[in-house]
Amino acid sequence: MESPAVLLESKSSPLNLLNEMQQLRLLGHLCDVTVSVEYQGVRAEFPAHKAVLAATSKFFKEVFLGEKSPSSVFLGEVQAADFASFLEFVYTARVEVEEDRVQRMLEVAEKLKCLDLSETCFQLKKQMLESVLLELQSFSEPQNPEEE
Repeated sequence: MESPAVLLESKSSPLNLLNEMQQLRLLGHLCDVTVSVEYQGVRAEFPAHKAVLAATSKFFKEVFLGEKSPSSVFLGEVQAADFASFLEFVYTARVEVEEDRVQRMLEVAEKLKCLDLSETCFQLKKQMLESVLLELQSFSEPQNPEEE
């Protein structure tokens, strides 16, 4: 008689996998692609893993699954700080950026076709807008009830 099947599922494994891939990237281990970015004459290079980039970005997936998978990719009009933040996001599922960079991160996400980052930026922009609207609403309401 066969015993029933049971599900073995790790809640920590996905996070552990991301953390380990991030450590490998930061140490330059097993990296198989270099992404070069340039913005207004400032150029920077980032070692990364094709599999991680392809899994998180439709742009990179198309590049790496083409006839000849390159060992280097050049991205013009992308600031080094923004691409560094993009990499941190795709390798850790989180990144901290200044509020005024959220729009630029959304633009990078759209350029690289990274749906997770696009959605995250969009949701944050929506929250920021709602917060501003609430402040404006409370500011426009009479402060003294006797004024009504």
